[in-house]
Amino acid sequence: MGSRMDRSRIAALRRVQPAAILLGTGFLLFWAGSVHAQENYEIQVYGSDTVARGELMVELHTNFAFKGEKQVVNGVLPTDHALHETVELTYGFTPWFETGFYVFTSAASGQGVQWVGDHMRPRVRAPESWGWPVGVSLSTEFGYQRRVFSEDTWTWEIRPIVDKKLGRWYLSFNPALEKSIHGANAGRGFEFSPNFKASYDVTPAVTVGVEYYGSLGPVSGLDPVGEQQHQIVPAIDLNLSPDWELNLGAAIGLTHSTDRFVLKMIVGRRISF
Repeated sequence: MGSRMDRSRIAALRRVQPAAILLGTGFLLFWAGSVHAQENYEIQVYGSDTVARGELMVELHTNFAFKGEKQVVNGVLPTDHALHETVELTYGFTPWFETGFYVFTSAASGQGVQWVGDHMRPRVRAPESWGWPVGVSLSTEFGYQRRVFSEDTWTWEIRPIVDKKLGRWYLSFNPALEKSIHGANAGRGFEFSPNFKASYDVTPAVTVGVEYYGSLGPVSGLDPVGEQQHQIVPAIDLNLSPDWELNLGAAIGLTHSTDRFVLKMIVGRRISF
Protein backbone atom coordinates (compact mmCIF):
# COMPACT_ATOMS: atom_id res chain seq x y z
CA MET A 1 0.00 0.00 0.00
CA GLY A 2 2.76 2.41 0.99
CA SER A 3 4.74 1.76 -2.20
CA ARG A 4 1.63 2.44 -4.33
CA MET A 5 1.15 5.78 -2.53
CA ASP A 6 4.81 6.67 -3.04
CA ARG A 7 4.53 5.92 -6.75
CA SER A 8 1.42 8.11 -6.97
CA ARG A 9 3.19 10.98 -5.23
CA ILE A 10 6.21 10.68 -7.52
CA ALA A 11 3.95 10.68 -10.58
CA ALA A 12 2.14 13.74 -9.28
CA LEU A 13 5.42 15.55 -8.67
CA ARG A 14 6.54 14.78 -12.21
CA ARG A 15 3.34 16.35 -13.53
CA VAL A 16 3.73 19.41 -11.31
CA GLN A 17 7.44 20.14 -11.99
CA PRO A 18 7.01 21.57 -15.51
CA ALA A 19 4.02 23.65 -14.41
CA ALA A 20 5.91 25.03 -11.42
CA ILE A 21 8.84 26.09 -13.58
CA LEU A 22 6.53 27.67 -16.18
CA LEU A 23 4.76 29.64 -13.47
CA GLY A 24 8.01 30.52 -11.71
CA THR A 25 9.59 31.80 -14.90
CA GLY A 26 6.42 33.70 -15.71
CA PHE A 27 6.67 35.41 -12.32
CA LEU A 28 9.97 36.91 -13.49
CA LEU A 29 7.96 39.03 -15.92
CA PHE A 30 7.05 41.20 -12.99
CA TRP A 31 10.63 41.45 -11.75
CA ALA A 32 12.83 41.90 -14.84
CA GLY A 33 12.82 41.46 -18.58
CA SER A 34 15.53 41.58 -21.79
CA VAL A 35 16.26 44.07 -24.20
CA HIS A 36 16.76 45.41 -27.50
CA ALA A 37 16.99 42.21 -29.38
CA GLN A 38 20.49 41.25 -30.28
CA GLU A 39 20.42 43.32 -33.45
CA ASN A 40 20.78 41.05 -36.44
CA TYR A 41 22.70 38.42 -34.51
CA GLU A 42 19.81 35.99 -34.16
CA ILE A 43 16.84 36.45 -36.49
CA GLN A 44 14.54 33.58 -35.57
CA VAL A 45 10.96 32.91 -34.52
CA TYR A 46 10.96 30.12 -31.93
CA GLY A 47 8.75 27.07 -32.02
CA SER A 48 7.46 25.59 -28.76
CA ASP A 49 9.45 22.33 -29.00
CA THR A 50 12.56 21.91 -26.87
CA VAL A 51 15.64 19.86 -27.71
CA ALA A 52 15.14 16.22 -26.74
CA ARG A 53 16.73 14.98 -23.53
CA GLY A 54 20.36 14.03 -24.07
CA GLU A 55 20.61 15.86 -27.40
CA LEU A 56 22.78 18.84 -28.34
CA MET A 57 21.61 21.23 -31.04
CA VAL A 58 24.48 23.13 -32.68
CA GLU A 59 23.41 26.13 -34.77
CA LEU A 60 25.26 28.77 -36.75
CA HIS A 61 23.34 32.00 -37.42
CA THR A 62 24.85 33.99 -40.30
CA ASN A 63 23.41 37.45 -41.07
CA PHE A 64 24.82 40.01 -43.51
CA ALA A 65 23.48 43.58 -43.65
CA PHE A 66 23.53 44.73 -47.28
CA LYS A 67 21.77 47.93 -46.22
CA GLY A 68 22.30 48.86 -42.58
CA GLU A 69 23.22 51.83 -40.40
CA LYS A 70 26.15 53.69 -41.93
CA GLN A 71 27.06 55.98 -39.01
CA VAL A 72 28.16 55.55 -35.42
CA VAL A 73 24.99 56.18 -33.38
CA ASN A 74 25.25 56.84 -29.63
CA GLY A 75 28.61 55.09 -29.56
CA VAL A 76 27.38 51.98 -31.40
CA LEU A 77 29.32 50.85 -34.48
CA PRO A 78 27.52 50.89 -37.85
CA THR A 79 25.96 47.69 -39.17
CA ASP A 80 26.15 48.42 -42.91
CA HIS A 81 27.97 45.56 -44.67
CA ALA A 82 28.65 43.89 -41.32
CA LEU A 83 28.68 40.10 -41.07
CA HIS A 84 27.18 38.89 -37.81
CA GLU A 85 27.72 35.26 -36.90
CA THR A 86 26.35 33.57 -33.81
CA VAL A 87 27.15 30.10 -32.49
CA GLU A 88 24.24 28.64 -30.50
CA LEU A 89 24.57 25.46 -28.43
CA THR A 90 21.36 24.07 -26.90
CA TYR A 91 21.21 20.97 -24.69
CA GLY A 92 18.08 19.11 -23.64
CA PHE A 93 18.19 18.23 -19.93
CA THR A 94 14.68 16.73 -19.73
CA PRO A 95 11.84 16.18 -22.24
CA TRP A 96 10.56 19.66 -21.31
CA PHE A 97 13.64 21.68 -20.30
CA GLU A 98 16.61 22.93 -22.34
CA THR A 99 19.32 25.56 -22.02
CA GLY A 100 20.99 27.44 -24.85
CA PHE A 101 24.28 29.33 -24.89
CA TYR A 102 25.19 31.96 -27.51
CA VAL A 103 28.46 33.48 -28.68
CA PHE A 104 27.97 36.61 -30.84
CA THR A 105 30.60 37.88 -33.30
CA SER A 106 30.81 40.69 -35.84
CA ALA A 107 33.07 41.29 -38.85
CA ALA A 108 33.15 44.50 -40.89
CA SER A 109 35.55 46.52 -42.98
CA GLY A 110 37.81 48.58 -40.73
CA GLN A 111 36.61 46.71 -37.62
CA GLY A 112 38.01 43.23 -38.17
CA VAL A 113 36.44 40.19 -36.51
CA GLN A 114 35.27 40.99 -32.98
CA TRP A 115 33.63 39.19 -30.10
CA VAL A 116 30.34 40.93 -29.30
CA GLY A 117 29.02 39.10 -26.22
CA ASP A 118 27.43 35.96 -24.77
CA HIS A 119 23.89 35.02 -23.72
CA MET A 120 22.23 32.10 -21.93
CA ARG A 121 18.66 30.94 -22.57
CA PRO A 122 16.87 28.44 -20.30
CA ARG A 123 13.49 27.30 -21.67
CA VAL A 124 10.64 25.07 -20.51
CA ARG A 125 7.58 23.82 -22.35
CA ALA A 126 4.21 22.28 -21.65
CA PRO A 127 4.55 18.48 -22.14
CA GLU A 128 2.36 16.74 -24.74
CA SER A 129 0.80 14.72 -21.91
CA TRP A 130 -1.06 17.84 -20.82
CA GLY A 131 -3.09 17.64 -24.01
CA TRP A 132 -3.14 21.38 -24.72
CA PRO A 133 -4.57 22.40 -28.14
CA VAL A 134 -1.49 24.52 -28.90
CA GLY A 135 2.21 24.18 -28.18
CA VAL A 136 3.40 26.44 -25.36
CA SER A 137 6.85 27.17 -23.99
CA LEU A 138 8.54 29.95 -22.06
CA SER A 139 12.09 31.18 -22.65
CA THR A 140 14.21 33.60 -20.65
CA GLU A 141 17.42 34.93 -22.20
CA PHE A 142 20.01 37.05 -20.43
CA GLY A 143 23.55 38.15 -21.10
CA TYR A 144 26.18 40.71 -21.95
CA GLN A 145 27.16 42.57 -25.11
CA ARG A 146 29.99 45.07 -25.51
CA ARG A 147 29.11 48.76 -25.43
CA VAL A 148 30.40 49.45 -28.97
CA PHE A 149 27.76 47.02 -30.29
CA SER A 150 24.81 47.96 -28.10
CA GLU A 151 23.64 50.87 -25.96
CA ASP A 152 22.71 48.29 -23.32
CA THR A 153 25.44 46.02 -21.99
CA TRP A 154 23.31 43.71 -19.80
CA THR A 155 19.89 42.62 -21.00
CA TRP A 156 17.12 40.18 -20.18
CA GLU A 157 14.30 38.81 -22.32
CA ILE A 158 11.15 36.90 -21.42
CA ARG A 159 9.66 35.16 -24.47
CA PRO A 160 6.36 33.27 -24.33
CA ILE A 161 5.96 30.97 -27.35
CA VAL A 162 2.67 29.69 -28.74
CA ASP A 163 2.49 27.63 -31.92
CA LYS A 164 0.14 25.37 -33.85
CA LYS A 165 0.38 22.94 -36.78
CA LEU A 166 -2.73 22.96 -39.02
CA GLY A 167 -2.30 20.44 -41.80
CA ARG A 168 0.46 21.85 -44.00
CA TRP A 169 0.28 25.22 -42.25
CA TYR A 170 2.37 26.21 -39.26
CA LEU A 171 1.86 29.31 -37.07
CA SER A 172 4.06 30.60 -34.24
CA PHE A 173 3.73 33.73 -32.12
CA ASN A 174 6.45 35.04 -29.76
CA PRO A 175 5.16 38.11 -27.83
CA ALA A 176 8.54 38.88 -26.22
CA LEU A 177 9.10 41.39 -23.43
CA GLU A 178 12.58 42.92 -23.26
CA LYS A 179 14.35 45.06 -20.70
CA SER A 180 17.71 46.73 -20.33
CA ILE A 181 19.35 45.86 -17.02
CA HIS A 182 22.35 48.15 -17.54
CA GLY A 183 22.75 50.78 -20.22
CA ALA A 184 21.13 53.75 -21.91
CA ASN A 185 17.64 52.21 -21.97
CA ALA A 186 17.57 50.81 -18.43
CA GLY A 187 14.93 53.36 -17.41
CA ARG A 188 12.52 52.57 -20.27
CA GLY A 189 10.88 49.62 -18.54
CA PHE A 190 9.63 46.56 -20.40
CA GLU A 191 9.59 46.82 -24.19
CA PHE A 192 7.26 44.86 -26.46
CA SER A 193 8.96 42.92 -29.26
CA PRO A 194 6.46 40.65 -31.02
CA ASN A 195 7.65 38.02 -33.52
CA PHE A 196 5.44 35.91 -35.76
CA LYS A 197 5.85 33.16 -38.35
CA ALA A 198 3.44 31.60 -40.84
CA SER A 199 4.67 28.83 -43.13
CA TYR A 200 3.36 26.21 -45.53
CA ASP A 201 4.80 22.78 -46.38
CA VAL A 202 5.08 22.78 -50.18
CA THR A 203 6.62 19.29 -49.96
CA PRO A 204 7.84 17.23 -46.99
CA ALA A 205 11.30 18.70 -47.64
CA VAL A 206 10.46 22.31 -48.52
CA THR A 207 8.58 24.84 -46.40
CA VAL A 208 8.01 28.44 -47.43
CA GLY A 209 6.71 31.22 -45.25
CA VAL A 210 7.00 34.72 -43.89
CA GLU A 211 8.42 35.92 -40.57
CA TYR A 212 7.83 39.22 -38.79
CA TYR A 213 10.05 40.91 -36.19
CA GLY A 214 9.14 44.07 -34.29
CA SER A 215 10.41 46.27 -31.48
CA LEU A 216 7.62 48.68 -30.57
CA GLY A 217 8.92 50.42 -27.46
CA PRO A 218 7.90 50.43 -23.79
CA VAL A 219 4.60 48.72 -22.94
CA SER A 220 3.73 51.81 -20.88
CA GLY A 221 3.75 53.95 -24.03
CA LEU A 222 4.90 52.71 -27.43
CA ASP A 223 7.44 54.64 -29.47
CA PRO A 224 6.28 56.69 -32.49
CA VAL A 225 5.97 54.40 -35.53
CA GLY A 226 9.03 55.93 -37.21
CA GLU A 227 11.18 55.02 -34.20
CA GLN A 228 9.91 51.47 -33.98
CA GLN A 229 11.62 48.51 -35.65
CA HIS A 230 9.68 46.36 -38.13
CA GLN A 231 11.08 43.61 -40.35
CA ILE A 232 9.30 41.34 -42.83
CA VAL A 233 11.25 38.21 -43.79
CA PRO A 234 10.24 35.91 -46.65
CA ALA A 235 11.90 32.62 -45.69
CA ILE A 236 12.36 29.01 -46.70
CA ASP A 237 13.05 25.96 -44.50
CA LEU A 238 14.67 22.86 -46.01
CA ASN A 239 13.85 19.68 -44.09
CA LEU A 240 16.39 17.40 -45.71
CA SER A 241 17.17 15.24 -42.66
CA PRO A 242 15.82 14.81 -39.10
CA ASP A 243 19.32 15.67 -37.83
CA TRP A 244 19.74 18.88 -39.83
CA GLU A 245 17.91 22.20 -40.15
CA LEU A 246 18.38 24.94 -42.72
CA ASN A 247 16.54 28.28 -42.73
CA LEU A 248 17.15 31.03 -45.31
CA GLY A 249 15.54 34.45 -45.41
CA ALA A 250 15.75 38.05 -46.61
CA ALA A 251 14.88 40.59 -43.90
CA ILE A 252 13.33 43.81 -45.21
CA GLY A 253 13.27 46.76 -42.79
CA LEU A 254 10.16 48.94 -42.92
CA THR A 255 11.30 51.95 -40.85
CA HIS A 256 14.42 54.14 -40.75
CA SER A 257 15.26 52.63 -37.32
CA THR A 258 15.58 49.17 -38.88
CA ASP A 259 18.39 47.84 -41.06
CA ARG A 260 16.82 47.94 -44.52
CA PHE A 261 18.05 44.68 -46.04
CA VAL A 262 19.65 41.70 -44.29
CA LEU A 263 20.21 38.18 -45.61
CA LYS A 264 20.01 35.50 -42.95
CA MET A 265 20.87 31.82 -42.75
CA ILE A 266 20.54 29.30 -39.92
CA VAL A 267 22.27 25.93 -40.17
CA GLY A 268 21.66 23.45 -37.35
CA ARG A 269 22.82 19.92 -36.49
CA ARG A 270 21.38 17.62 -33.80
CA ILE A 271 23.85 15.43 -31.94
CA SER A 272 22.75 12.60 -29.62
CA PHE A 273 24.83 11.41 -26.69
